[in-house]
Amino acid sequence: MASWHNGEPEPERSSLVRMYAVTGGRTAPRTGLAMEALVSSATSAQLGATYTREYRAISELCRQVRSVAEISALLGVPLGVARVLVADMEADGLVKVYQPQLEAGLPDRGLLERVLSGLRRL
Repeated sequence: MASWHNGEPEPERSSLVRMYAVTGGRTAPRTGLAMEALVSSATSAQLGATYTREYRAISELCRQVRSVAEISALLGVPLGVARVLVADMEADGLVKVYQPQLEAGLPDRGLLERVLSGLRRL
């Protein structure tokens, strides 16, 4: 398969079309949603067949708290798609989203220092 971006294999055309259809053509959520925002299922019940398979998969994944970026990676969908789906699910009351706390629009310095320290230990 041909390479299309930074050496990554080109996604199947049908999957790109499907993702476009699933999000209604949107590439960004209606409300701000950080990729590091944490998401958990709002219900312990499984979502029924009336919901899309993406909604059901996200609900299942979020039985454990996960970041939007993790959801994107685990589902194998672009980050923009994951952000749209999670924001829509939050609006429908299906998931709870915990946005990072920003001070004056910037991430908490202590958090950044802990992340940097963790990365250095790797």
